[in-house]
Amino acid sequence: MSDKLATAEQAQATTLMSTYQRFPITIVKGKGCSVWDDQGMEYLDFASGIGTCNLGHVPEAVEKQVANQLSQLWHCSNLYHHPAQQELADLLTTNSFGDEVFLCNSGAEANEAAIKLARRYAQKVKGTNAYEVVTFTQSFHGRTLGTLSATGQAKIQDGFAPLLPGFRCLPYNDSAALEELVTPETCAVLLELVQGEGGVHPAEKEWIEQLAAICQENDLLLMVDEVQTGIGRTGKLFAYEHYGIEPDVMSLAKGLGSGFPLGAVVAKKHVAKAFVPGTHGTTFGGNPLASTAGLATMTHLLGENIVQQAETQGSYLAGKLQQMKQKYQCIQAIRGLGLMQGIVLDGTVQAKEIITKGLEQGVLLLPAGPDVVRLLPPLIITTEEIDQAVAVLENIFGEIESGESE
Repeated sequence: MSDKLATAEQAQATTLMSTYQRFPITIVKGKGCSVWDDQGMEYLDFASGIGTCNLGHVPEAVEKQVANQLSQLWHCSNLYHHPAQQELADLLTTNSFGDEVFLCNSGAEANEAAIKLARRYAQKVKGTNAYEVVTFTQSFHGRTLGTLSATGQAKIQDGFAPLLPGFRCLPYNDSAALEELVTPETCAVLLELVQGEGGVHPAEKEWIEQLAAICQENDLLLMVDEVQTGIGRTGKLFAYEHYGIEPDVMSLAKGLGSGFPLGAVVAKKHVAKAFVPGTHGTTFGGNPLASTAGLATMTHLLGENIVQQAETQGSYLAGKLQQMKQKYQCIQAIRGLGLMQGIVLDGTVQAKEIITKGLEQGVLLLPAGPDVVRLLPPLIITTEEIDQAVAVLENIFGEIESGESE
């Protein structure tokens, strides 16, 4: 680590709980695909707030609408109507499989709502005693106690026992394991179509088709967690479009609000009717500011062909990374969809080392476990900016394999 970064790390405040492995820089400004720290250094952002700033930082189309809303109304609670909420719900349903939307604050909250919806649908609409939600190994669904219990990673669950009952975890991308999917208690399946925190693992198409068929044959809800993959990230508006399936429920967040706290559950009408007044709610979810940001984000995303741009640039990025893989033995694989790509390392070097060196050379990167470097640039990323980031990565891998790295 450079002297500058080491000094910055020592100077970090100690009054915040140590729940994050923070990098030793302080970000104070962002625009487009770049951010700046408090020392004036510019960084090319291939993290996007963990896949949140899909339109880049402070996009003008969203900024104008939120600034206008700031002078009108910040909060009115969900006991009353406000127009941005309804317009956003209309956009989400018009452009997806869904019929109705519940707005909330985050991805974890969206997944909590989806889990509650699945149980209530099974018990109050179908009239069964089913309650179990099947998830998959290496999944990540959130940090609340419910979504933590649904997550398929023991390291994330460590220290929080006892976990909540009602979840069963099966191997991901394993067709044989699907034979164990259905029990009398099973009411739904919840999965990511590209596992983000779990290592940037895309689901195999044949496996998804098999899973969807089992759900349909056994009247189980198929619920997709699109918190990270949704809103154009994979080169489609929603990742399920890559697989030719139609889920019953979808959770969204991250890119939906361009950085404002906003999540959503999108569901088919026959499922959504399980929620009636008093069964679920949220104080801040879909408030005027967040809904306005979401509406502006979706309108701009759809109106400016940004999803198609993400598909094109994602293919370009994946191609450049594949070329880089051929040069360096420590790169085991490149995997992902669209602008959600992972560099899989062979164990001789850790992701943290690559990310730290990227930080020193002006590029922000993310881990996805100890052996995967995750790239989540804004969907507006240019070819020139991709080339710039790849050049930094080539320099880092070149230094490591030549023995020049400290």
